[in-house]
Amino acid sequence: TTIPFLRMVKKRATWLIILFLGEMLTATAMQGYNSEIERAAILAMFLPLIISSGGNSGSQATTLVIRAMALGELRLRDWFRVVRKELLSGVALGMILGTIGFFRITLWQYLHIFDYGRYHWLVALTVGSALVGVVMWGTISGAMLPFLLRRCGLDPAASSAPFVATLVDVTGLVIYFNVALFILRGTLL
Repeated sequence: TTIPFLRMVKKRATWLIILFLGEMLTATAMQGYNSEIERAAILAMFLPLIISSGGNSGSQATTLVIRAMALGELRLRDWFRVVRKELLSGVALGMILGTIGFFRITLWQYLHIFDYGRYHWLVALTVGSALVGVVMWGTISGAMLPFLLRRCGLDPAASSAPFVATLVDVTGLVIYFNVALFILRGTLL
């Protein structure tokens, strides 16, 4: 590229610092669920799976929206139509991944590949349900962030995917542990 080295580093470093500070919220959120993690350590095993699924769905949605904006297929006024469509897509994709997650845990339990414990059905239900919520949220936030950035006069292509990943990391963790608290209360939690 023709951009001077220091200018390129400054531009990229600014976003990376902002995102790094945002990711620190993930650690803060995990600290808030420390006692739940201690009581049900099995939940920590699925954190990367759930968080990455939400981030992947969000990055996918953001890429599609940015591409459509660049091609002139979407304008700012189209945001509500996009959110409706992405809500349905997010639920469908979350249900697909949630079902796979549920059956994978159940299958591993019954094939004696891994023992998820006495409440394996509830762990599987927790993971499956959390995947629905996190993927739906990732898809919606991934689709909406480019609209928000464009509205603020920023370039969505430069920052949408990293922002979505950071946002979904923090909020995905909160969704997962709240689903776990709801489903596992009185058993593992």
